[in-house]
Amino acid sequence: MTNRKMFFTMLWGAVFRRRSRAMMAVIASLVGAATLFCLASVCVAVPQQMNEEMRAYGANLIVTPASATGKSQGIDTATVRNVTALVGAGHSVKSAAYRYESVRINSAPYTIAGVDVKALRALNRHWNVTGDWPGSGNVMVGRDVADALGVKVGSRVTIGYRAADASASASSSASAKSDSDESTETAESSAQGTQSTQTTQGEQTTQATENGRVSSDIMDNNGTEFRIAGIVDTGGNEDSIIYATTADVAKLAGSKRGADVVEYSVNAMGDELNDIVNNINRSADKNPNSAVKAQTVTRITSSDTRIIAMLQTLFWIVSLVVLVLTLVGVGTTISSIVSQRRNEIGLRKALGADSRAIGVEFYVESGIYGLIGGLLGTAIGYVLARVLCATVFGRAIGFDWLLGAGSLLLSVAIAVIASIPPVRRATRIDPAIVLREE
Repeated sequence: MTNRKMFFTMLWGAVFRRRSRAMMAVIASLVGAATLFCLASVCVAVPQQMNEEMRAYGANLIVTPASATGKSQGIDTATVRNVTALVGAGHSVKSAAYRYESVRINSAPYTIAGVDVKALRALNRHWNVTGDWPGSGNVMVGRDVADALGVKVGSRVTIGYRAADASASASSSASAKSDSDESTETAESSAQGTQSTQTTQGEQTTQATENGRVSSDIMDNNGTEFRIAGIVDTGGNEDSIIYATTADVAKLAGSKRGADVVEYSVNAMGDELNDIVNNINRSADKNPNSAVKAQTVTRITSSDTRIIAMLQTLFWIVSLVVLVLTLVGVGTTISSIVSQRRNEIGLRKALGADSRAIGVEFYVESGIYGLIGGLLGTAIGYVLARVLCATVFGRAIGFDWLLGAGSLLLSVAIAVIASIPPVRRATRIDPAIVLREE
């Protein structure tokens, strides 16, 4: 019998003659591999899954005009298409454009936003809307506006547009929104307050005089009648804005122009999102005629990053603990197996077997336990990861082959490393002492 054949014969006998001990070693490796692969899969999937979930809560990137001319004319359709192409390169993206105008209801100043209703609904799925979204001849008002006017769904209001208000406030709305974005949840959050202030200032400085007296056109309630289709309640500054279709706002203002703000909800985060912003700003620098300014919605993006970092840290800490416990469990089992074979090791050394050959046999035996446990554990870990992601996120995850190979190699490595101390002790056994005991 050749040495190689003898080696495999001894290995086969060692594994299958002591099935209970072998099973314990395999189970120890299996539990560790299953737990580690499940945690690692979830940890890899969590950023993407969390980012997709957070996208349901509004935009994480806004684009506004960069030049003074752009602020008065808005962002034209061609520029919006170009920016959307840059944002959507390799990413799923949702967007909504807003045209803001200052209007009056019962002589009180308000901000109306002209929007594409379909895009607005897709972008802001978290909005709590009572009734319907805007439509032709129908508006949706924020909760604060509804409370101030004392209206409800189905009520009718007359909305008036005054050119004096527009000239004083339109040019400042987009700028105010961009500058105050870092302290708001969405791009709309800062426009209303600034526009209302500017409207009040405008009426003070642009009121015409009649017979040496200031005219009383502030009490002019003429305008266009709209039906209130719905009331939006978000708990934010959206509650102080009136939403109408872009066509209705253009008709009310008597002119068409571009959007003041375009909001994007893009499936990117961290450095990837910052790269998109930088690409848009660099592209705008090359074409001053269609210059726009892009920036992230800081509160949304920082929340994404903080939550995901906390979850990943927790997962890695738990994985490290599981790794140590697996190492201890496998090491204890291998140590028990080696101690049971103490007499066999002494006899083999007395017959001339060297310590290296005995050590290699035990290391290969431990590696086999780790391989079997790793295969079964990786499969079970993948099933657990799918169930966990489906339960928490409502989405399935695919099998990561690279992670699977890493889990398998790690299981084998842990089993071999855990066997080193007991094997080294076993190979130092004095065969004379063992034979004397026999």
